[in-house]
Amino acid sequence: MRNNDEALIVIDVQNDFCPGGALAVAGGDEIIPRINALMQEFSVVVLTQDWHPPTHSSFAAMHAGKAPFDSVNMPYGPQTLWPSHCIWGTQGAAFHPDLHTDPADLVIRKGFREAIDSYSAFFENDRKTATGLHGYLQERGVRKVTLVGLATDFCVGFSAQDAAGLGYATTVLEGACRAIDLGGSLAAAKASTQAAGVIWLD
Repeated sequence: MRNNDEALIVIDVQNDFCPGGALAVAGGDEIIPRINALMQEFSVVVLTQDWHPPTHSSFAAMHAGKAPFDSVNMPYGPQTLWPSHCIWGTQGAAFHPDLHTDPADLVIRKGFREAIDSYSAFFENDRKTATGLHGYLQERGVRKVTLVGLATDFCVGFSAQDAAGLGYATTVLEGACRAIDLGGSLAAAKASTQAAGVIWLD
């Protein structure tokens, strides 16, 4: 029987993050069958979707002399620069065709503000601008969240950190995620989220 106080949050299973995409995560499509099965076990299912304007400030193409994966300082702090990806309305921004989207109760789009990136499902990268997900989960009576998706060390990790900080009992199913792992970012994400009380399971 499904528990009404638990939500599955599926992070950014989009074409651009899967093999062949603009910012592909190795094996990103391999997790989709497990995610589809997991959706049947939760009474609340939320999908997130990276959704950028073509001139988004996190794109390396918007910074002269910079390359993807360089870092720049933004008003809200350090920002990794990315290849242009998940541009709104494009096929790259669409959910992977194998992902079951019908079971979703809510789709949260993030990163649509040109001047600020958004990794977390709960807050943009200034750590203040809310996406609205917390309010929705509160209205639904959710107290526990399980996170899956792409990429483990960025959008999944930041979402888990924020979920724990907001008081949710938070679990990351690492086997239903895939990581980019830039310069040890996966180990750093695990350490910081575990310190915040996030449980990591396979």
